[in-house]
Amino acid sequence: MSAQSSRVVVIGGGFGGIEVARALGRAGMPVTVIDRQNYHLFQPLLYQVATAALSPADIAEPIRKILRRYRSAQVLLGEVERIDREAREVVLRAGRRVPYDVLVLATGATHSYFGHPEWERSAPGLKTIADARLIRSEILRCFEQAEIAEDAAERERLTTFAVVGGGATGVEMAGAIAELARYTLAKDFCNIRPERANVLLIEAGSRLLTAFPEHLARYAQERLQRLGVTVLLSSPVKPLSSDAIFVDGRTVPVGATIWAAGVAASPASNWIGAETDAAGRIRVAPDLSVPGMPEIFAIGDVALALDENGKPLPGLAQVAKQEGVYLGRALARGLPRPFPPFRYHSRGNTAVIGRKAAIFDFGRWQMKGPLAWFFWAFIHIYLLVGFEHRLLVSVQWLWRYFTYEQGARLIVDESRAG
Repeated sequence: MSAQSSRVVVIGGGFGGIEVARALGRAGMPVTVIDRQNYHLFQPLLYQVATAALSPADIAEPIRKILRRYRSAQVLLGEVERIDREAREVVLRAGRRVPYDVLVLATGATHSYFGHPEWERSAPGLKTIADARLIRSEILRCFEQAEIAEDAAERERLTTFAVVGGGATGVEMAGAIAELARYTLAKDFCNIRPERANVLLIEAGSRLLTAFPEHLARYAQERLQRLGVTVLLSSPVKPLSSDAIFVDGRTVPVGATIWAAGVAASPASNWIGAETDAAGRIRVAPDLSVPGMPEIFAIGDVALALDENGKPLPGLAQVAKQEGVYLGRALARGLPRPFPPFRYHSRGNTAVIGRKAAIFDFGRWQMKGPLAWFFWAFIHIYLLVGFEHRLLVSVQWLWRYFTYEQGARLIVDESRAG
């Protein structure tokens, strides 16, 4: 079958999957995108939904809207049950079978609790809008319950928040919670002092942000501590419950715990029986195809792709985006197989600490401080899908920067009330 008539099925509407579909759509090549949700989510800003700075609609865009300009692109809302490789069909839970000539797995990642899945209920992670809404509701509910609590020890527990994991997500989440408590909620309560809330950032390793140079990690730690965050290093978390964690040899009562300590690839490898690493990522060839399965490709967080030095590529949005652009263009052009090797071009690694500081690592040079924050904000606004989102987020960030107001302080999820 010729390249122009091949049926390409993309599972996952994240950064990588959307770019594959766009490239094929521009070429008029048939492509079907399958996702459990009907929207594309800008995950790097999900923590701002969890801390009431943005609303879910600010960082999500319907997949159909993104692809509607491409007549050859089809979108299916559904959950994949299995893949019939012999028949070359994707089988959905609803029973529908979707045929393919080329299959692209772009299913992303989920939380990893390092062999303790029972911790998930007590310490939710942050990968979906549902996660963000749950965490936001839990944080805000803790302050509301502390306001009416008569026991001082209970008030202290309810205003103690633990963030487990000292990577970029953990650092950003801890800083955002601290600012929410100290600047926004401080004006809203009568019986408690939200600015005295305890925010703990707990890291099992010897320093924060191991993906960054040490001097940037030190700067991030200092900025967090200036916000009032207590940073606990070399402190692996032992058993935890809904109201306490065991760390540093002692039990610490907490109102809420947020998990940012690890990720694992989605179980897409089970669908095709592919070889994976310890995190469940599918090992791929230099052209992102699955070895022994030339009709199947894996990109983004579900794939273990290596750079020219043989090191695994990081689980960043820019990696998935570049892989999607590369693969979509290669498929659209009908290049001979194997395709030329994928080469990742780093645009820098970044983490933000509160509303006035960030760090940027561009490899040969680094940036930190307020200027890095504005640079971080500009890049994230640029990467948002849709002009409306860019405009709304820009206005909200400017408003929050000058007023410290958070605009989405709604408790909407009652599933964990108690």
